Amino acid sequence: MLGYAFMGKAHSNAFRKIPYMTWPPPLVPRLVAIAGRNEEAVSAAARRYGYERWTTDWHDLVTDPEVGLFDNGGPNVVHSEPTIAAAQAGKHVICEKPLGRDADESYEIWKQVAPTGVKHLCAFNYRFVPAVRLARELIEAGELGEIRHFRGRYLQDWGDDPSLDTWRFHADEAGSGALGDLGAHVVDLARYLVGDVASVSALVKTFLPGRQVDDAIEAAVEFENGAVGTIESTRLALGRRNAFQWEINGSQGSLAFDMERLNELQVFRADGDRARGFKTVLVSEADHPFWQFWWPPGHIIGWGDTFVNEIHHLLRAIAEDGEVAPHGATFDDGYRAAEVCDAIVRSGRSGSRERLEYRAL
Repeated sequence: MLGYAFMGKAHSNAFRKIPYMTWPPPLVPRLVAIAGRNEEAVSAAARRYGYERWTTDWHDLVTDPEVGLFDNGGPNVVHSEPTIAAAQAGKHVICEKPLGRDADESYEIWKQVAPTGVKHLCAFNYRFVPAVRLARELIEAGELGEIRHFRGRYLQDWGDDPSLDTWRFHADEAGSGALGDLGAHVVDLARYLVGDVASVSALVKTFLPGRQVDDAIEAAVEFENGAVGTIESTRLALGRRNAFQWEINGSQGSLAFDMERLNELQVFRADGDRARGFKTVLVSEADHPFWQFWWPPGHIIGWGDTFVNEIHHLLRAIAEDGEVAPHGATFDDGYRAAEVCDAIVRSGRSGSRERLEYRAL
C-alpha cells in the first residue's frame, strides 16, 4: 500500500474485511507493507491497519518479492511513477482516481501498464455501490428504453476555507481541484451508465482568491449515443457533505440516485400510472448486486463497503485470470475520464465546445 491517509485507510479496511465478509474469498489478502512520506505517520498506520512492515520509500514495495498487488492510494503526483514501476515488476496494480493529473499523464500510465499483462484497476469505487450496479442492470435490460438525459453532480462543502493547504489545493500535486477530486467520479459514472462522451461545453471557476485549482465546474455534455447531459462538481456547496447525485431519463423510464441515501435507487417506469411518480427501491434484497456478501434484507451497508466489493472484484479477476472490465474501471477507463476532464478545462478557457478524441494504445 502506498499512502496511509484517507484512501490508504479505506483500502486497508477493505482488504481486512475480504477474508470473512466475502466468504469464501477468491484470495486471502496479506498486508505485507505500507509506504508513506512521514515516518511517524506511516509507522503508526502500519500498526493500526495491520501491515507487517512500513517504509518511507515506495521503491521498497516495488522491489519486494512478497508483494503481489500494489495499491496506490497516494496523492495524485505519485500515481504515475510508482504504479508503472510496480506493473513492470510484475505486480497487479490498483491506482486511486484520477489516474493521472491530466490526460497525457493518464495515457502514459495506461500505455506503460497495459503491455505488462498485469491486472489494473482505477479505483472508481462508486461502480460498486449496489444501487449503481442495479441501475446498470436495468439499463442493459432495456428497462429505460432509449437513454436521453444524464444529469450528475457531486457536491461537497469542505473546500470553503482559504486557509486549507493540503496537496489537493496545489496544482502541481493534484492537477485540478473539484474537477479531478469529484468531477472525475461523475464523468466515470456517466460513462459507465450511459457511454462515452463526445463533446463538452463547460465553465471552470475558482472563487477563493489565491487558490491554484478550480473550486467548481459546470459542463453540458453530449454522448456518442446521442444522449445529452450535465456534469457538475464543487467543494463549495455549503451544507452538502458528500452529495453525489445523478439522474438518467429514458424513453421508457427514469432512475435517480443520491449518495447520501446510498442504499436507495429511485425508479420510474412509464408503463404505469404517471401520477404515481418515482418508486423508492431499497437495494438490499438477496438477489440484488453484491448482496450475497452482506446482511439480511433491509440491513444496509455503508460507504466503506463499496471498497470491499471493488477489491473483491479485482481479486477474483486475479485468481481466475478474468477481466477487470467492464464493471471494474481499468486504466483505459481512467484515461478516458481524464480526457473528458481535460476537455472541460479547455472549454472553460476557450468558451467553445470541445470535441473528444480518445487515443488508442
